Amino acid sequence: MALEYADRMALDHHSMDDAFFDCLREHFDDPQIVELGMMIGQFIGFGRLLAALDLEPKFCPT
Repeated sequence: MALEYADRMALDHHSMDDAFFDCLREHFDDPQIVELGMMIGQFIGFGRLLAALDLEPKFCPT
């Protein structure tokens, strides 16, 4: 559910309705949902900032 939360926050946050949050509450309590949302938002925002500033790695050195 945490991964679905992150996917929806990044790609389709308008689809997160009461039913979705009811599903989240089957796994997490309200403070955990807020904390997850804050962390997800922080990582999404940081990734978008890196992209906007063209600071993303151009290749993967593996």
